[in-house]
Amino acid sequence: MILPGRLERLYILDLGLFDVRNGERIIGIPGYLMQTDRGQNILFDTGFPPDYLTDPDRPARDGLPRFGRLIDFRPDQTAEGALALLGLAPGDIDLVILSHGHIDHVGSLPLFAHAPIVLTARERAEPAPLYFGSVRPIVWPDATYHRIDTDTPVCEGLTLIPTPGHTPGHLSALVTLPDGRRVILAADAINRASEPAEAFADSMDPAASQASANYLLSLADPDAVLIYGHEPAQWPLLPKAPRPW
Repeated sequence: MILPGRLERLYILDLGLFDVRNGERIIGIPGYLMQTDRGQNILFDTGFPPDYLTDPDRPARDGLPRFGRLIDFRPDQTAEGALALLGLAPGDIDLVILSHGHIDHVGSLPLFAHAPIVLTARERAEPAPLYFGSVRPIVWPDATYHRIDTDTPVCEGLTLIPTPGHTPGHLSALVTLPDGRRVILAADAINRASEPAEAFADSMDPAASQASANYLLSLADPDAVLIYGHEPAQWPLLPKAPRPW
């Protein structure tokens, strides 16, 4: 295991709303904050760059309008602002997990370079985070990286699961809380409930995505909750920080 102790709490961070392709669908941008019984804080994904709040020209420079637009992006929807709702600052994060290097997951990663970063070896092998399209505006921060390529326990109650397809090095997670509740953080391995029926059209490798989705769905027993990466119907129903799961 990477950390001692057991997972105690899970919070869903609201990292903004995004209009995909000018009205195709409105999606939520999730991140997750997990805490152990030893007081360690684990951040799963980091949302969009905080510069998108302060520099109105930055999204266009990054090519974001080709994919869509952020809606009413607020200070409390940056990774730093969302953590503040829990009384935390970036320096309080002890471990970062990156599902993959796309823009809405990697944007605030440089704020957390003091902490070890866990991701798949395949994702880290990219010269820079995939970000969006051909644009690679950020570099991998100077940090300690834990590269994994198999199912890996982080601590008791949290296991990381490589789920290639959406990107070659995509990563999901299985959470088991102390009361026995199980939550699958699919991230973009299953972006939305309709994606399997749509043959993973947005995936870099649709066949690999199908295999990864099948594996995650095999873990979703009747008592487990699967949180999609960006399911429009599910997002409003999920409790957001500061409420715990």
